[in-house]
Amino acid sequence: MTIRALFSLALGACVAGALTLAPAPASACGGFFCDNSQPVNQQAERIIFAEEPDGTVTAVIQITYAGPAERFAWMLPVSGSPDIAVSSNAAFDRLQQASNPTYRMNVEVEGTCRGDDFAFGAPTVGGVVDAGVAVDMGAGGGMEVTVVDEGSVGPYDFVIISLDPEAEDVVDIAIEWLQDNGFDVPSLGSDVLRPYLEANMNLLAFRLTKGNSAGAIRPVMLSFGEGLPSIPLRPTAVAAEPDMGILVWVLGESRAIPANYRSLELNEALINWFSPGGTYDDVVTRAANEAGGQGFVTEMSSSAPELGAVLWQDWEEIRWNILRDADWTGREGELLLNIADFTALDGMRELLGATLTPPPGVTEEQLLACLFCYFNGSEADIEGFEPTACLDAMEENVIDPIVDTKALFDRTTIQTRLYTTMSADEMTMDPVFDFNADLGSYSNDHVVTRTIECSPDVNQFDAPWRVELESGDVVRGTGQTWPLSLDNSDMPAAARISRVGTTGTGEVTVDNTASIAASLDAHNDTIPGPAGTDGFCAASPNAGAAGFGALGLAMLALVFRRRRA
Repeated sequence: MTIRALFSLALGACVAGALTLAPAPASACGGFFCDNSQPVNQQAERIIFAEEPDGTVTAVIQITYAGPAERFAWMLPVSGSPDIAVSSNAAFDRLQQASNPTYRMNVEVEGTCRGDDFAFGAPTVGGVVDAGVAVDMGAGGGMEVTVVDEGSVGPYDFVIISLDPEAEDVVDIAIEWLQDNGFDVPSLGSDVLRPYLEANMNLLAFRLTKGNSAGAIRPVMLSFGEGLPSIPLRPTAVAAEPDMGILVWVLGESRAIPANYRSLELNEALINWFSPGGTYDDVVTRAANEAGGQGFVTEMSSSAPELGAVLWQDWEEIRWNILRDADWTGREGELLLNIADFTALDGMRELLGATLTPPPGVTEEQLLACLFCYFNGSEADIEGFEPTACLDAMEENVIDPIVDTKALFDRTTIQTRLYTTMSADEMTMDPVFDFNADLGSYSNDHVVTRTIECSPDVNQFDAPWRVELESGDVVRGTGQTWPLSLDNSDMPAAARISRVGTTGTGEVTVDNTASIAASLDAHNDTIPGPAGTDGFCAASPNAGAAGFGALGLAMLALVFRRRRA
C-alpha cells in the first residue's frame, strides 16, 4: 500500500520569520525602456519535496523560530522512521531568489509627446531543559511509548516515538512523554495530532543541543519511503499566522500539481505592474479565498538541475576543492582568510566560534563578522585552531548539507514551484502533490509592454497608455499609477480555478475570464485617448496599427496597378 510522506510545517514553539532577499539583476529590455524588473519575495514557510528516481520521497523543511533557545521544540508527524540530516538556510535563500516571480514592464512610445526633445527615462516607481539533567529517552510512559530512533544531527537532538494504538489517549501520552524527557512542547488540543497518531503515524521531535543558540537553527532533510509528498496542515494551524504563505518546490520527472487542491491562474490586471511586490501576495490570497482557501498558484516549472545549480555554484566547488586539498601546515592565518568566502553558510559561525579565541577587547560577533580585520594571513600558529580538523568539520557540517540539497535537483528532471496563502480556519485538508507529464514548462518571468500614446498636447509622464497582458486582456491608464487594485475593482482575483489531475490539462471549474474582460472594457472606456483622436480609435489598442496597415495595403495596391498600367 502506498504511503504518503508527511510532516508538519510549524508546530509547537516554531514561529514564522520574515525574509529579506536581494533583488534579482535587471535584465535587458530588447530596445524598450524598462519600467522595472521586480521579483516578488513572499514571506512563507518553505519546503522542498523530491521524488527520487527510486520512488522514495525526500523533504527539506525550513524551520523558523523566534524565542529563547531553551524553549525551542519542533514536532512532525511522520510515516515510519525517516533518515534525518540537516540542510542549509542559504540554499533556500538562493533557491527563492533564483525562482521568484518577476513582473517586468517595458515601455515604448507611439507618436510625439510635448517635450520629447529631451531623452525619455523610465520613471523609478515602482527546546533544551536543564543542561545538567541527563535524559533517558526510554523512560516514562511504560510500553505505551516506544522510541523508534534517537540521536543528534547538526544543532539538534531528536527522537522518533511510536504510540500504542490501544492506549487510552495517544495524544496526551505522547505530549506528556516528550515533556518528561526534556522537549518543551506545548499541550496541544487532541484534535490537532489525534488524526495522525490514531492512523499509527510516529512523532518526530527536535530540540537544540546544549550550547546552541536559536541562531543555529537550520533546515532539516528527511528521507522517507515511496509515496506522494503531503503536508499535514492541521498541526500547522496551531501556530499559523493569518494568510500564512506556503512555498513549495516539488522535484520529479515531470511537472507537479496539487492533487487535491485547486490550481489557480491569477488575474494579472489586479497586480500593480509598477510595483508588483506590494500587491502580489494580496492577489494570491484573494484568489485562494475564491477557491475556498485551498488552491495553489504554479509560479514556475523548469529544469531541476538548471535551477539547482544556484544552490552550490561551480566557483564555490572549485574554491572548496582547492582549500580541501591544500597543505595548510604553518599557514593557519592564510587558511582563515580563505575560508572567509564561506562564512555566510550555515554552520560556519558555530564552527569558528568553537575554535577561535577573540583578541582582547573583541567580541566573538565582531571577530566572526570580519576575520580579515583581526588576522593578516601570516599567522603560522593560532591557539585552538587546527586546520585539518577545521576543514573536516566544515565539510561535514557546512559544505555537505548544501551539496546534498543541490543533489536532489541533479537527480531529478523537473522542478515546480507552487505558492499559496492560508489561515488557520482553511487548514482542514492536507495538500498532496502529484505529477502530470502532459503539462509543459512555466516561466516565472512575466513581461508586458506599456505603450504610451503620445500627442503634442501632453508630456510622456501624463499621457494615456495601454498594456496588453499575457492573457490578451488590455489595461488602459494614464500617468505613472496602475489604475486597478483589489480595493477599487470588483473583478475576481482568480482568472481560472481548475482541478488538474495526472493527465491532460485539467478541468476548469470556475472561469472568470469573460467577466474580467467585460470589467476591463468598462474601465478602459473611462480612459481618454491621445489628444486629437476620437474615443473609438483611442480605446482600441490595435486600431492605429490596423488603420496604418490598411492604408499601406491600399497604397501598395495603387502602386501595383500603376506599374501594370
